[in-house]
Amino acid sequence: MAEKTLNDLFLDTLKDIYFAEKQILKALPKMARAAQSEEGKAGFLQHREETQGQIERLEQVFELLGKPARGKTCEAIQGIIAEGEEIMEEYKGTVALDAGLISSAQAVEHYEIARYGTLIAWAKQLGLKEAVPLLQANLAEEEATDKKLTQLAEASANVKGKKAA
Repeated sequence: MAEKTLNDLFLDTLKDIYFAEKQILKALPKMARAAQSEEGKAGFLQHREETQGQIERLEQVFELLGKPARGKTCEAIQGIIAEGEEIMEEYKGTVALDAGLISSAQAVEHYEIARYGTLIAWAKQLGLKEAVPLLQANLAEEEATDKKLTQLAEASANVKGKKAA
């Protein structure tokens, strides 16, 4: 078996986040439908548009590498999304639903932030100069979304979720 290198690890991680972004793209409309607040619904739908752009940037990185844009099953994102679906089911119609949806969305964001940070560091190490700004653009959007989710949680969802029904 050939020795695995940082190039291999970069490609595997790129496939991982590509798969994750595609799964997130499917999950966001469900989250938007489940959200009770208009801000929550709008936020999830806006992030869906951003996610589409992130997928396109990842496809550009695959192109730079001369590799087909293919995902690799990401158990972590599947687990995080499954937890979000569980919250949607268990808290449907309750005052705590939006707070739960936001917490699930932030778990997704934090996973993505970790992946993009790593890919950027490796791209720099590997001299993939053209990939770095594409990955940085994705990271910046994920960080901005995380901040928006925190603001939404603190401004309304957590407050509403605390009230007795």
